[in-house]
Amino acid sequence: MNNKMLCDIGFIGLGVMGNNLALNLADNGYKVACFDLDNQKIEQLETMDQQQRGEGEQRIFGCSSYTQLLDSLSKPNLLMVSVPAGNAVDHVCEHLIAADIKADDIVIDTGNSLWTDTIEREIKYRPHFIFFSTAVSGGEVGARFGPSLMPSGDPYAWTRVAPVLQAIAAKVDPESGRPIERFEPGNPVLEGEPCAAYIGASGAGHYVKMVHNGIEYADMQLICESYHILRSGLKLSPMEIADIFEQWNCGLLDSYLMDISIEVLRQQDPITAAPLVDMILDTAGQKGTGLWTAVSALQMGSPAQSITQAVFARSISSLKEERLVASGLLSGPQIPEYSAQQRAKIIAELHDALYCSKICAYAQGFQLMSIASKDKGWNLDFAAIAKIWRAGCIIRAVFLQDISRAYGSDGKLQNLLLDPYFSQQITKFQLSWRKSIASATLMGIPHPAMSSALAYYDSYRCAVLPANLLQAQRDFFGAHTFSRTDRDKDEKYHLDWSANPRVMHKVS
Repeated sequence: MNNKMLCDIGFIGLGVMGNNLALNLADNGYKVACFDLDNQKIEQLETMDQQQRGEGEQRIFGCSSYTQLLDSLSKPNLLMVSVPAGNAVDHVCEHLIAADIKADDIVIDTGNSLWTDTIEREIKYRPHFIFFSTAVSGGEVGARFGPSLMPSGDPYAWTRVAPVLQAIAAKVDPESGRPIERFEPGNPVLEGEPCAAYIGASGAGHYVKMVHNGIEYADMQLICESYHILRSGLKLSPMEIADIFEQWNCGLLDSYLMDISIEVLRQQDPITAAPLVDMILDTAGQKGTGLWTAVSALQMGSPAQSITQAVFARSISSLKEERLVASGLLSGPQIPEYSAQQRAKIIAELHDALYCSKICAYAQGFQLMSIASKDKGWNLDFAAIAKIWRAGCIIRAVFLQDISRAYGSDGKLQNLLLDPYFSQQITKFQLSWRKSIASATLMGIPHPAMSSALAYYDSYRCAVLPANLLQAQRDFFGAHTFSRTDRDKDEKYHLDWSANPRVMHKVS
């Protein structure tokens, strides 16, 4: 490539996500120089570009080495990397250093890296180049036509990359908060609010994406539990459940995950013509981000039980052989035959239960981010985070507009449940929520995420919890001390439980 044809952006890693992000960049007017260890992927991308642009000017240019890639770019260099999290990211960075990358060049990691790794890399590579990151949500379709982006790192780097990331991000109508859809190559959305906002210092963006995925785990599990109750409890067919979900999707439960659930439930198996969902083995996989969220919640002391239960639900699904044995040995209740009127009542209550549980799952995720933000000094903007999740990402849902409004109205909001709108919604629907959980329990149908969401709500609204007895137990066997209700909470006491008579000591 001659100097007259220097590219705007370098792109490394042409897997499914990288391939689509590169085409998205090209659609938005950027000339992209691409490199991948697999030369066939480079050729395939160039062919796709040619097919989509027709007689138009070439937009994507393949490179055969890291050195050629750097030589093909306008200075200072801007590069995006889409490779698997872990060692592959460092492999790319080390090869860029060997190819003589410069200190003012920016390398953007777009993968699903662990947030702590991102912090370490920003420090490690600082002498050689600026390591920046943007977490990406939306899968391959989002990458191609507009993802939700969660960038973080050097504030100066953000000023340089912001126009690029905001151009390729999903867009929403600012009034309704609904996505502005684009499903044709070469036809980018130029108006609307971009679903890309600077999250904060290095690691913050990947942490927020990690929590996004934890909420995603919970949201998916809640929908699956609702499906299970309708399928096994009410003996409805996948097609009938799809019809119910479609009705729900016209109101408070409108979301991308409901959209795809409806489509899945209506899909026939190409081999047997049976409902495809009935032909799929009930063992769920996971890539680790939900687990990372659960681990972080435990480390931070943040209650995120619905997210954690969603992770455990996938774990127990993997015990297929054990469950088959247990199903023949362990008894459960007999599910009754319900009348049409009873079924309608259970379905209506389940709608409300799903909605309330979903509110609690999001509340848990935002509470975890709040605790992490204070601990790491990130000063996260939760109204902005909710805004960039309204389109492009997997958990996009109509009620994210309400979440954004809640945090925008009260910048010091401690918990989503304390927002007047959401507290009123829970009050309005909680009786149905409780009845639905009771019905599922009496049916013997597991609903761990939904019931844990209710437990979270009831615990959070409870002025006095039995932790007083628990702390007394800890002091009894381990002298762990306790605070008193009639003294300053920072004062610690210990009762000498073995003495006769028992004597109390002020410890601090």
